Amino acid sequence: MTVREALGKAIETLTLKRFEEAALEAELLLRHLLGFSRVELHLRLEDSLSAEQTQELDQLIQRRLGHEPIAYITGHREFFGLDFHISCDTLVPRPETELLVEKALELAGNRTLLAIADVGTGCGAIAVALAVHLPQAEVYAVDISAAALEVAAFNCERHQVANRVHLLRGDLLQPFACPGLDLVLANLPYVNDREMGELSDEVRLFEPAPALSGRPDGLRQIGRLLAQVEDKLRPGGAVLLEISPGQRAAVVDLAGRYFPGAAVKVLPDLSGDDRVVVIET
Repeated sequence: MTVREALGKAIETLTLKRFEEAALEAELLLRHLLGFSRVELHLRLEDSLSAEQTQELDQLIQRRLGHEPIAYITGHREFFGLDFHISCDTLVPRPETELLVEKALELAGNRTLLAIADVGTGCGAIAVALAVHLPQAEVYAVDISAAALEVAAFNCERHQVANRVHLLRGDLLQPFACPGLDLVLANLPYVNDREMGELSDEVRLFEPAPALSGRPDGLRQIGRLLAQVEDKLRPGGAVLLEISPGQRAAVVDLAGRYFPGAAVKVLPDLSGDDRVVVIET
């Protein structure tokens, strides 16, 4: 079987099972199997697959048919133009989370020194993206999961920012003893109990539930963070939170309660949904 034939068969199989991006996903699986770039794949369509490679491709397709996310199958996901290694111990980075990074870069401006905390860092995507784009910053990446921090450490090394991204294991801002942070970013668990039961199979069956569930109303971890952050933030600092669109009013209310004099803004993602709350003190 040639690469072209294998690609066509994979596309057909995924299409029949109603995968919306069958062509893209088939290509990603084949590239992962062969170790090809996109250009190389299309230059070598007439190459032949070995019997072993054909069997391995079938296994990859079966995993996808079982709704395992492509990112877990390949072990990679792009975020903010950078390639990240991920595992089942971390969430799959999502495009809407890039809005957190964009706003943080805007707030950082031309400051010469910055201390930034990425709370609930997971694979380290936010922390690494900030460190790459802010060479003047010291970034503290916090997670309660030791397994997630191992993935984050790998990504820090891959993108050559391990000297400026400090990995800390702990609960929210517990590792920080005193004020000193300029920016606090957090993509915390915010899915409520009802929504947890409505998640797609890809998310519900494969992504780590503790990184998703903010039970019971989705606000537990966000509220706990805001209760801690006042004592850790320097004057003029800011907090950026990713939220579920339906949480806008509740999170703005929490922000007003903990930071009565702060400017609070809610930013929409590319779909127009409320996605990021910015609290500027």
